[in-house]
Amino acid sequence: MRTSEDVGPFVIDPTGRDVHGDAARLRARGPAAGIELPGGVGAWAVSSPALLRRLLTDDRVSKDAHLHWPPLINGEVGPGWPLFAWVVVRNMLTAYGDDHRRLRRLVTSAFTTRRTAALRPRVEAIVTALLDELDAAAPGEPVDLRDRYAYPLPIGVICELFGVEDPDAREEIRRCVDVFFRTTTGPEEAAAALPRMQEILRGLVQEKRAHPTDDLSSALIIARDEGSSLSEEELVDTLTLFLSAGHETTVNLLDNAIHAMLTHPAQFAMVRAGQATWDDVIEETLRAEPPVANLPLRFAVEDIQVDDGVTIGKGEAILACYAAAGRDPDAHGDDADLFDVTRADKEHMAFGHGVHYCLGAPLARLEASIALPALFRRFPDLALAVEPSELLPLDSFISNGHRALPVRLRPAV
Repeated sequence: MRTSEDVGPFVIDPTGRDVHGDAARLRARGPAAGIELPGGVGAWAVSSPALLRRLLTDDRVSKDAHLHWPPLINGEVGPGWPLFAWVVVRNMLTAYGDDHRRLRRLVTSAFTTRRTAALRPRVEAIVTALLDELDAAAPGEPVDLRDRYAYPLPIGVICELFGVEDPDAREEIRRCVDVFFRTTTGPEEAAAALPRMQEILRGLVQEKRAHPTDDLSSALIIARDEGSSLSEEELVDTLTLFLSAGHETTVNLLDNAIHAMLTHPAQFAMVRAGQATWDDVIEETLRAEPPVANLPLRFAVEDIQVDDGVTIGKGEAILACYAAAGRDPDAHGDDADLFDVTRADKEHMAFGHGVHYCLGAPLARLEASIALPALFRRFPDLALAVEPSELLPLDSFISNGHRALPVRLRPAV
C-alpha cells in the first residue's frame, strides 16, 4: 500500500504562474498525487475526472476540517496560513453530512431558480451601463477589461442580490476576497482578511435585521430569527461564501472567455458565423480554463483506497484539481489542451460535482451569456493591447485568470 509519505510530494507553486503545466505534471504522477501546500502542509491532489467524481460523491470524504483534519484540530495551521479562511469558516461549503444537508436546504430555499431568472433584466441593465462607460474611451486607448467589465458586473449582481448597497463595503469585500484567493498572501494580511470580512457582514446583518428588504441577506436573517437551525456564525459565514465565490468565479469566467475569443480568431469566426454559439464558448471556457483551478480542501474520514497502489489515509487532505481534470486526455482525447468551441464533449467539473455542486452556476452562466455577446456586438474590433505572452496570471493556484486584461476597444484613429 502506498501512502502520501512514500513518494516525494509535488510542491504546489503558490504563484500560479503555470497552472496548466503544473496540472499536466500532476496528471503524470497518477490520478492522486502527494503534494505540499504552502507552509509545508501535505495533501493529495486528485486530477482524474473519474476519481474526482467518485470521491466527491463518497460519504467517506468530508469538507469539515473542524471534525476531520488533524492539522486544524491540533492547531498546526493558524490564521496566518494562506488557506486558513477556506477551512475554518462554518458554512455550506465546509459542512459535512447532516450539517451540509441542513445548510444547503436552507440556502436553496432562498437562492431559487425564480430569483435567478428574475435577475436577467438587472444583469442586462448593468451590462449596458458598463458598456456605455467603456464607450467613452478614446480610440486606441488601452482599457483593462478585467477591472472595468469582468469584475464590476458579477460584484454588482451578487451585492444587489444580497443587499450590499454601500460602495465602500463592496470595495472592502473585494479586497478581502482577493486575499482569500491569492495564495502568495503573507501571514499578517491572511490573518486580517477573514475577521474583517466577518466584521463587514455582521454590520450588514445588523442593518438588515433592523430594516429587512427583498434580498437574500434579509431572507436568511428572517429564516434564522424565525427558528431555523442556522446559527449566527453560520449566517455570517454563509454570506462570506456567497459574496466571495459568488463573484470571483464569474470574473474569471468572463476574463477567460474574452481572452479565448481574442487569442483564437478562427474559433471566434465560427461564433460570428453562427457555426458555434456563445453557450459553446462558455462551456468550452469552463472546461479548458475553469475559473477555479484547484479547490481546497476535503478530508478523508477513514482510509480510502483509490487504486491498487494508493491509499488516502484517514485525516489526510484532498485538493480537487479542476483545471487538470478539464484537460485530461483520457476524458477529452489527445487535443484536450486545445480550445475548441466545436468540441462535442465539453463535460467539465468547473462548478464542482455531487452534493457540493455550486448553487450559483445558473447565475454565472446567465451573466456570461448576456455579457459576452453584448461586449463583442458593441466593440466588433476589440483586440488585445499587448501580446498574449505579456499577460500575467493571478497570484494563485486556486483562482484561474489574469491580473489584467488590457484591450483596445477600437483601432487608433
